[in-house]
Amino acid sequence: MKIVSTILLCCIISTYAQAQGLDKLFDSTTATHTRVRDTYKSTRIVQGQSTEMLRKHELDFRVAHRFGDVGGEFGGSKTFFGTDNSTDIRIAFEYGISDNLMVGISRSKGGGDLQQLYEGLIKYRFLQQTTDDHVPVSLAVFGNAVISGMTSSTDKTAASHFEDGSDRLMYVAQALVSRKFANRLSLTLAPTYVHRNHVAYMDVNNLFALGAAGRLKLSKRLGLLAEYYYPFRSQESKDYFKATKGITFYNPLGLGLEIETGGHVFSITFTNSTSILENQFIPETTTSWLQGQFRWGFNISRRFTLFGKKDWKK
Repeated sequence: MKIVSTILLCCIISTYAQAQGLDKLFDSTTATHTRVRDTYKSTRIVQGQSTEMLRKHELDFRVAHRFGDVGGEFGGSKTFFGTDNSTDIRIAFEYGISDNLMVGISRSKGGGDLQQLYEGLIKYRFLQQTTDDHVPVSLAVFGNAVISGMTSSTDKTAASHFEDGSDRLMYVAQALVSRKFANRLSLTLAPTYVHRNHVAYMDVNNLFALGAAGRLKLSKRLGLLAEYYYPFRSQESKDYFKATKGITFYNPLGLGLEIETGGHVFSITFTNSTSILENQFIPETTTSWLQGQFRWGFNISRRFTLFGKKDWKK
């Protein structure tokens, strides 16, 4: 939807412009108000975004992989607990334009009705928590646009049937609020809006969700992650899919173990979502932890500094 994409772009540009003034304010007081570092070790938590950013001129090469079901009908020893299968794979390049602004592109297999997904993303942080609570939380905004390159389905009721190019598009807009407590616990809230230009019959184009996530630091290089999203899908839509297609929608729940090794951040994850992108895992999770329909996967992040060395302690 052109209107939605225009509104999203305007919101991001407006927030960026206003944030320049806030940044100048905090930059002028950094000697007094020390900023909190490493609320999370990565720009993502389990699947969703964190308030962490890439530093200026930093390039992040990311690979995310989700295997098949550990248990249930499609899991167990016959698939080596899901390792024989992959539900989604994402390869991305993300770049820090400044310490508070990053952009990125990615290609995903796609774990839902739409596959062959190409993503463009932007994230801006305009508040960063300080150690003296002069700024009590970190605050960032995230947005993306995703287009499917798959062949259109002949089933006109399917989400993968495209009348024109705009039917292939979907978007996410998200606010991220986080706080680091002492030196071990970090918590995040993530109000989220998902828009899909074209959906299956009785699905919803516009969906609001509330995400919550956290990180418990176990050691200098090891952290335990948890993430949960509650989508506000209409009961009418839920009832229709369950009655006619036997599909039940579940809330995405993910757990992870985060390991930092030099320039690498490696995460082992467990989630009931088959998809990696917010555009799919928030509105389209149809598998349940309680039925063994969860899968393990991993995220690998390798960062490179471009255009000369940077003073990381600045």
